[in-house]
Amino acid sequence: MCGIAGWLGGDVDLERARTMRNRLRHRGPDDSGEWHDPEAGVWLGHRRLAILDLSSTGHQPMLSRSGRYVIVFNGEVFNFSELRMELEAIGASFAGHSDTEVMLAAIDAWGLKAALSRFVGMFAFALWDRQAQSLTLARDRMGIKPLYYASANSHFAFASELCALAPLPWIDATIDQEALADYLRYLCVPAPHTILRGVRKLEPGTLLVRHRGDVRLECYWSLHAVAQEASAHPLKLDFIEAADELEARLRNAIDLRMRSDVPYGAFLSGGVDSSLVAALMCQQSATPPKTFTIGFAGSSNDESGHARAVAAHLGTRHHEEMLEPGMIPALVDEMVTLHDEPFADGSSFPTYLLCRFARRHVTVALSGDGGDELYGGYPRYFWAGRIQRWRARLGSLGTRLAAKALHGVPDGVWNGLVNRLLGGRYSGSQGLAARVHRFAGYLAAGPNCADAGMLSAWPDPAAVLESPPQPARERYCGWEMLDWAEQMMAVDQAHYLPDDILTKVDRTSMAVSMEVRVPMLDHRLVEWSWRVPRAFKLAESGDRGKLLLREVLYRHVPKALIERPKMGFGMPMEHWLRGSLRSWAEDIVPDSSLISSGLLKPSAVREVWQAHLSGENRLPQIWTVLMLQLWLTHWRKAAQP
Repeated sequence: MCGIAGWLGGDVDLERARTMRNRLRHRGPDDSGEWHDPEAGVWLGHRRLAILDLSSTGHQPMLSRSGRYVIVFNGEVFNFSELRMELEAIGASFAGHSDTEVMLAAIDAWGLKAALSRFVGMFAFALWDRQAQSLTLARDRMGIKPLYYASANSHFAFASELCALAPLPWIDATIDQEALADYLRYLCVPAPHTILRGVRKLEPGTLLVRHRGDVRLECYWSLHAVAQEASAHPLKLDFIEAADELEARLRNAIDLRMRSDVPYGAFLSGGVDSSLVAALMCQQSATPPKTFTIGFAGSSNDESGHARAVAAHLGTRHHEEMLEPGMIPALVDEMVTLHDEPFADGSSFPTYLLCRFARRHVTVALSGDGGDELYGGYPRYFWAGRIQRWRARLGSLGTRLAAKALHGVPDGVWNGLVNRLLGGRYSGSQGLAARVHRFAGYLAAGPNCADAGMLSAWPDPAAVLESPPQPARERYCGWEMLDWAEQMMAVDQAHYLPDDILTKVDRTSMAVSMEVRVPMLDHRLVEWSWRVPRAFKLAESGDRGKLLLREVLYRHVPKALIERPKMGFGMPMEHWLRGSLRSWAEDIVPDSSLISSGLLKPSAVREVWQAHLSGENRLPQIWTVLMLQLWLTHWRKAAQP
């Protein structure tokens, strides 16, 4: 796992180029390198976190044996051993045993696109073709690893993180207002935009080719095409047979991701996904793997006890750490620095602490990310069919009245009396009331409208932005062949996973020089999951998803250790901001730089803050403002050469 950077065209300023590379030192503290061709106007830089082949033969930038290609690579190609054997069978030889060297040999032997189609992994790389005088950037299929780029006049640059591009004087570093509006909607800036007008993100499954100053984008893997192909070739297995095949495929994905020349372990929350990954790791490891969890002291969000119970059953070497509210202010500067765009997913804080804690023991960790999105884990997925049936029965007027009635019941009634009548099932920081309000919102919105409304911190960013925002980009377009639940899953896989979840995991892990691997998102598993009948994922009645994953898990972990309402990996920040963190927030919310920059309306910010203090849950809006303000302060410093 590493940091990569490059500069093409014009006169490459080597001092600035090296500053780009060195700003990525946290991603690769073990080694650094550069390759420069002044005549071609090309500079490539690399920072290395050594995971495979710890020797100097893994040094980058790396030239192919033929001398034609130069690569800088961030990530892992997990099936490199199998590819190496194929290549050796046709005459290839190797100096070391890194996956980078195998990648170059594969490209030499088979060509870039054919080699890329055979790579199983998470990656972002830049390949300079010395013969064709062209640069190709590539990002993995699911967007696990990031890649930013900027193009202006004769200049072109790329880097693993936005902060590395900050020293370049030719980049348009003004705030992109459309990206800012999207951030307020989605808590992050969705690709291909960045918060800066002159910089873009390479989208998942995409190639960028720059040749003689021209830039061309090309999709080499499409989730949409995968879903279409799967609908034409559905799985012809019964439920148990499908579970058997899933277990075999997941075992293979985990086995590949346990290959490492440094210590490894797993994150364990005690939920379905992480418990399944840990269970299968235990069965494929000669010694009990290390597992790690983080909890919230004195909070209903705390799942550390559940993780502890699963770890005890599996026999892992378990480690846990508790998060206190007083730790948050001290972490803010670190968090804003590592998220070099505005980022308001509050689970980033505990994820960072988890990575920092685990890094004391291991360099690589496996996580269960992706299980919810692939196999139907979020409540809104299994609400979708129910909501559509209610909308059909009630008609448009009845639907609006029902949604209004549900919204009209006070939160205290839902979280108190009603929740007690339901056996106290709904805990966590939001409780039953938040779930009812979401249900009512989906009921009123219907398909396609919910994404911009119910999943948005600020459904209408015009309420707080000084400059009128563009309408939300339509994300559901092209997914009409699926039912509503599957449309939600597709949109989450295409956007929520790479833009939020995987961005969070990449930045928080790389900030502490740690690699996190996500076996659920092996692209072969993703493709297979789309062939699985929806009935194998979501219960036709009741609040239950991930049926197939549960079937496999319960072969290894007792159901009693897992069955409980879904919480999510979040902090009880809603309450902390009214209590122990109130004074900290009040020092930030009215900060004049947001006002002087002409970004937000101060009256709107004050209104949501007061509403939150009065008892309404306005955490998403408040948190976007807090993180934007802190990011703005940080970025002004980062933009200095």
